[in-house]
Amino acid sequence: MAQLAPTRRFNVHEYHRMAVAGILTEDDRVELIAGEIVEMPPIGSRHAACVDRLTRLFSSRVGDAALVRVQNPIRLSDVSEPQPDLALLEPRADFYAAAHPGPGEVLLIVEVADTSVGYDRSVKIPLYARAGIRELWLVDLERERIEVLRQPAAGSYRTAETHRRGGRVTIEALPGLEFPVDAILG
Repeated sequence: MAQLAPTRRFNVHEYHRMAVAGILTEDDRVELIAGEIVEMPPIGSRHAACVDRLTRLFSSRVGDAALVRVQNPIRLSDVSEPQPDLALLEPRADFYAAAHPGPGEVLLIVEVADTSVGYDRSVKIPLYARAGIRELWLVDLERERIEVLRQPAAGSYRTAETHRRGGRVTIEALPGLEFPVDAILG
């Protein structure tokens, strides 16, 4: 039986030091997931358009109730710092200049999936649930639906709702705001 070569896992501090040293650059599309530096797939035009629609919708509707963060890091633990497509954060005067936000400051994470839905389901959703992210939207462009996951527990979410065209989605932390599924999917 062949033995696998040992792998080297990294923590967030080491990951950031690689950027300072020039090993990783801003042009590298990578994120730190469970100690592994994972290359992210290129962003297709449908994916980019959906992120742009969500950015516009959230920016125009949430006002000062939340900060809209687009494809920027969220520090989930000492070994995981993903870059979700969008995040709504608790407002802070410094806009998180001192440090990336952690799970307790995240109101909502949105992952847009065109070709990555399998990876999002098997890796990212359990990662977010283990970190205690209270609400996650998975925008499945292929199936034209939005899955709303809430109440993290034991690496998964207790509640899951699927919203299709003609429906509306809400954000639990921001009551009173509704977003048409059609406006998100385009």
